[in-house]
This record gives sequence, C-alpha cells and structure tokens, in this order.
Amino acid sequence: MAYLFLLFAHVLSAALSIGPLFVLLPLLMKMKTATDEQMQVYLIAFQAAITVVKHAGHVVVPTGFLLIWLGGFSWLTSWAVATLAVMVGSVFFLAGAFKPTIKTFQTPAYQQQQFVQKLTHAVWLYIGLLLIMLWLMVVKPTLW
Repeated sequence: MAYLFLLFAHVLSAALSIGPLFVLLPLLMKMKTATDEQMQVYLIAFQAAITVVKHAGHVVVPTGFLLIWLGGFSWLTSWAVATLAVMVGSVFFLAGAFKPTIKTFQTPAYQQQQFVQKLTHAVWLYIGLLLIMLWLMVVKPTLW
C-alpha cells in the first residue's frame, strides 16, 4: 500500500512538474504583443508556473528514489542512471534558464521580442528534458 501511495504521489508530482509549462505556451504568445503593464502581470503568472514546476520537482525526486529502492530496482540499471543524469542537468537548466532573462525586464537590455523568444526556447527545452525523463521512467529501457 505504501508503494502505491508513493507511486501515486510520484505520478501526480510528475504531472505537476510538466503541466504548467504547457500553460505557459499561450501566455508566451500574448507576451509578444503585450504592453509593459500587461507584461508585468504575465511575468507574475509565468513565475508562479515555474514555482509550481520547481516545487513539484521537490516531490518527484524523493518519491522516485523511494520507488527505485522499494521496487527492488538496481541503481546501476541504464534507465536509472540516465534518468539521474537528465535530472541533474535539468536542475542546472531550471536554475539558469528563466531568471536571468526575466531580470532584464524594464532594464536597458530588455528587448521584448528577444525576451519572449528566449523564454519560449527555454520552456520548450525544459519540456523536452522532462519528456525524456518521463520516457525513461515509464519505459525503463535497457540503454547499455
């Protein structure tokens, strides 16, 4: 029963760690033509979504470790090693992907189209990283 609860918590937090990113895509489209006043509101929503993603990751990681341990999987299986490698990369990516760009808002370095393009690119890259991790966790492929 504990394993099933952990599995549910893991799947739910995985959904929460990727879902808000898809919500950001239409928001980013609106940002392309937003006034500075509108952009301030959009950035609050953007940062809130990234916060949800970040905190969901705080649940995904420990539940994932517990599921590997309780599920009797070896830490040396290729899918586990690959998932950990992508996860570490995604942590560094998330830490530096959005904040430096967002900090340029209302500074001389701010150029709206470039700003939105950078955020859009970062969102798609992060979605890609999360989808790779999702595939590794679900399929559990033998890579080597």
